[in-house]
Amino acid sequence: MRTIENNSFLLLTIGISLAFAWILLPFYGAVLWGTVTAVLFAPLHRWLLKSMGQRRSLAALSTVMIIIAIVILPMTLIAAALTQEALGFYGKVQSGELDLGRFFQQVHDILPAWTINLLDRFGLASLGAVQQKLSAALMAGSQYIAAQALNIGQSTFDFIANLFVMLYLLFFLLRDEDALSKRIRDAIPLRAEQQSAFVLKFAIVIRATVKGDMLVALLQGALGGLIFWLLGINAPLLWAVVMAVFSLLPAIGAGLIWIPVAVYLLVTGAMWQGIVLIAFGALIIGLVDNFLRPILVGNDTKMPDYVVLISTLGGIATFGLNGFVIGPVIAAMFIAAWDIFSASRQVAEKDGTIR
Repeated sequence: MRTIENNSFLLLTIGISLAFAWILLPFYGAVLWGTVTAVLFAPLHRWLLKSMGQRRSLAALSTVMIIIAIVILPMTLIAAALTQEALGFYGKVQSGELDLGRFFQQVHDILPAWTINLLDRFGLASLGAVQQKLSAALMAGSQYIAAQALNIGQSTFDFIANLFVMLYLLFFLLRDEDALSKRIRDAIPLRAEQQSAFVLKFAIVIRATVKGDMLVALLQGALGGLIFWLLGINAPLLWAVVMAVFSLLPAIGAGLIWIPVAVYLLVTGAMWQGIVLIAFGALIIGLVDNFLRPILVGNDTKMPDYVVLISTLGGIATFGLNGFVIGPVIAAMFIAAWDIFSASRQVAEKDGTIR
């Protein structure tokens, strides 16, 4: 009878938990980034807490204000400038001021015969077909950007609501850090060493993924935008953000942007600009990825590059941009769970409890 009661209560607990998660689903991004930000800025909060004589509310409020000043306000300003630049860029493409057809004609003229035959199999050997597909893609992109610009007013309330939820949650996560950690540890039905392993792995992956990947992405995007601006390439801020986004993908990175642009410069006769971009991209932008990423990300997560790449791509495909955090975290928790299971099994076999 006791077993039936326990199982019934367990099912009730699971059902209520799923219902609560369903209620929070519209704000899952705010909850995610509130938690991530709390993990990232926990050391700063602890330092402020110590400096302010253990006044938890004041320390938490001060941490939130610092985050607003150094993170949220600059990102908001960059997003506003990016929207204007993106609209301007697509307007130039749509009006024909940026002649991409001429670029494809020049590339087509210098391609070897085997490449043209290969493109012909995909229906891309004809310049007209390429231009038609490109025009359709650019038209769709232009309409999407314009629609997003028109929807900014409609989305303002959602953005403000999510931002408020994130900051509100962040305040309490920082202020009640110890109490919340204790309640979570008491509720999770795992041994103390297993709980510690999971919590440690979660914190390490969050810090490595967000701090490491974001730092690499921001640095590569800034360097790419700088060289684009110096070379007089249109919309340098837009391309800087695009390169930063692609930099979140290990082993792929910003080269997907600057390499085609360098080719464009070379085939359109801007030889020295193309050579400078290739040298800068390979030696400076590439060095950031090859040197800093293993230090900031790989050494902390202890995950192979292919696992990080696949989990990041899968996370972005499933959860959108939030997936670049969710994907690696799930992958790290998967590896940690099996490591803990394997270690527990080995201990049990030594003790003779498993035969």
